[in-house]
This record gives sequence, C-alpha cells and structure tokens, in this order.
Amino acid sequence: MDKFDVIIVGAGLAGLSAAYTLAQAGIEVVVIERGDYPGAKNVTGGRLYVNPVRQYLPDIWDEAPLERHVTNELLTMMSSENSTTIRFRSEKFNRPPYHSYTVLRATFDRWLASRAEEAGAMLVTKNLVDDIIKENGRVIGVVAGGEELGADVVIACDGALSLITEKAGLRSPGDPKNYAVGLKEVIELPRETLEDRFGLTGDEGVAQLFMGSLTQGCFGGGFLYTNKSSISLGMVVGIKDLMEKKPPVEVPNLLDDFKERPEIAALIRGGEQVEYSAHVIPEGGIDGLTTLFSDGLLVAGDAAGFSLNMGITVRGMEFAIASGVMAARAVQQARERHDFSAASLACYQQMLEESFVLQDFKTFRHAPHFLENPRLFSFYPQFAGRVMEEVFTFGEGPKAKLSDTVRKHLSFGEAWRIARDLWGGLKI
Repeated sequence: MDKFDVIIVGAGLAGLSAAYTLAQAGIEVVVIERGDYPGAKNVTGGRLYVNPVRQYLPDIWDEAPLERHVTNELLTMMSSENSTTIRFRSEKFNRPPYHSYTVLRATFDRWLASRAEEAGAMLVTKNLVDDIIKENGRVIGVVAGGEELGADVVIACDGALSLITEKAGLRSPGDPKNYAVGLKEVIELPRETLEDRFGLTGDEGVAQLFMGSLTQGCFGGGFLYTNKSSISLGMVVGIKDLMEKKPPVEVPNLLDDFKERPEIAALIRGGEQVEYSAHVIPEGGIDGLTTLFSDGLLVAGDAAGFSLNMGITVRGMEFAIASGVMAARAVQQARERHDFSAASLACYQQMLEESFVLQDFKTFRHAPHFLENPRLFSFYPQFAGRVMEEVFTFGEGPKAKLSDTVRKHLSFGEAWRIARDLWGGLKI
C-alpha cells in the first residue's frame, strides 16, 4: 500500500497546525478531510485567544485572515420577559498585540490549509476515513475511499465523536453528559450598520454569551460574535439534558426562538443568513479527555476532548492549534529515535502537561460539575430580571430600599442555596 511518514485525519485547526509544522520540517504528511474543503465541516462560535498560541505558529499571525479583535465582553442572563446584561470594555484589549479575535472558520481554515500545502503538505478532501489498519497492535495506516494508506504515525483530528480513537480502542462511545450540540448561523450585515449597532470603531469587536430561558432549562447557552461584516450567532445545548427533556425540544426551534427575542432581533435586523451549521462539541473537561497516544497514533483537538467551557468564556481553538503543533513535535522526536511506539510517542503527553493546555484543564477541572447546576439556567436569570425590573419601576407609593427589594425576592432557603452555589463557584 502507499506509505507516508504521517497521515492526519481531519483538516481542522489541530490537523492543519500539525501538518504545517511537519511540512516545514520536511516530513511527508497527508491530511485527509471528509468535507468539500477545510472549514466546510468545522463549526465554532468564532473566537480565538491568540496569546496562548503565538509561540506555536509564530510566523502566521501577521497574515492570518482574522476578523475583529475583541474589546467588549458581554454576559446576558435571559428570563422569558426580560434580560440582564453585564458589559466589560477594556482599552488594554484595544492595543496590539490583540489578545483575541473573532474568526470565520471557513475562511481561516482554508487559508491555513493553503499555508500547509505551500510548506509541502498534501491535502485530500471529500474523502472519509473508514477504518484504521493495525499490525501487531500498532496503528500503521488508515482505510480511506476504499484504499489502504500506510504511515509511521496517524494523528487523529477527526472531531468530538472521533471514529479513529474509538476504532483504536482509546475510548468507548461517548457519554452524553460530556457532549453538547452546537448550532451557528453567520448573518451578513453592511460593515457600517454592524459598527453602528454595536458601538464599534474600526476593527473593534464584541463577544457576547447568553444563558437562561433560551435553553428552556437545559445546560447550555447562546453566543454572538461580531465579524468585519457579519455576525456569528448560535447556541449550544447539552445532549444529556436534551435526551431527558420532557416534553422534548428541537434545538433548531430553540435557535429560531432565540433569534426572535427583541434583544437579538434588533441586532440582526436586515441581515442575510449566509451559513448554517451544526456540530457536536466536547463538554466533559479533564474527565472527558480521551487517551492521547498509543502505538503509532496521536490524538489532538476536539478528538482529544480539548474544549473548555468556563461559564463566562468558552475555549477550544487555541487548544486545537497548540495540541496539533505538539503532536507534530512528538512525531519529530519519535523519528529521531526511529521509534513510533506508545513509549516513544508519550513525549506528546509530557509536552501537553508542561503547556497551558493540560494545566488549564487541571485548573478548571471543577467547571463542568459547577455548570451542571440547573439553577444557572433558571433561577439566577429569573432572579436578576425580577430584581432589576423592580429597581427600575416607580409606582404611586414610596420606593422601597434596594436591600428590601432584594429580600422581597429572596427567601431564606434561596439565600442558603445561593451561598452553596457561590461556594461551588469558588472552586473554578
């Protein structure tokens, strides 16, 4: 069968970062992607924190097709009839080097793929990897499009429901509690209209997260990111909660209802939907990570579970880039030893543990458990809305003190539960 040095399954950020790094080192690498082009199947809210990964791909950032640098952070709690928004803006975020950008993956991934190809990587699209090939317990290649392709190392970057890791025995079929389904639309607006609506100047951007009634009590929330002349709008809902929801709800209907909220409808009015996509997202934190290496095989990006929901921030793209580069470096070290066994490739795990990737997963190991609290999506948005509604309401009689207004909506039992929730939140 045809033989390559490295086969990468999946042309997302992890796979392309690995391919680019390997090709620059003169290593023969082929990337197999089932989509029509890199980015066609890749769905994300659309935000990349650049500072953690500048060092991993230092030569790409000046030319990368990034959208807007984020200067405004918004968190909105929604109940059925009102919403409460916390807004943070920092001029520090408005000075280069900018710490985070909004990204359109269909654009960014195709550009990164072209860079990898220029460096010498081979890209094969519209091909599905159906199986892996093993010999004496070691992965020695893949089956794609009915053909057997051999390699010293296979790097699995094939997404949250990775077929490669499952066939290699590195994980069993996923636990629903460790996954969510994400839906996203890209809605085009004239640049001037977008900047007027969001109060932006130049390439400043907004990142806004939503929680509360929009998910009808299920784990999850909504997101909105401003691009140069479009908005990325969508939501994420936990699969386990969806399975247990009675009566059942359809996520596309939740997104339609979300778009009809006055808070959202005013922002997207007159826009044209140019993209609609859905995807499964890892949500298990450190306990949801798969085994990261075996004989002849490495795992990176979403396939490894490298997505971290911290409540007020959601991260994934920087983990994908960093893990892809480190997987490539592990291959380089293994080639120097002429040894592609699990013991040799274990240096990948060590690299990850010494980097921000696994250190951040360990730091925020309690986040998934904290976010399982259904009160975050029901009680707190409703409580905030009721209090703020009364604070800003004036009737015929005298106005109550603010403390009395809060106590009116807060029983002793609720106060005790809030204290317990705060204590749990301190672990994050």
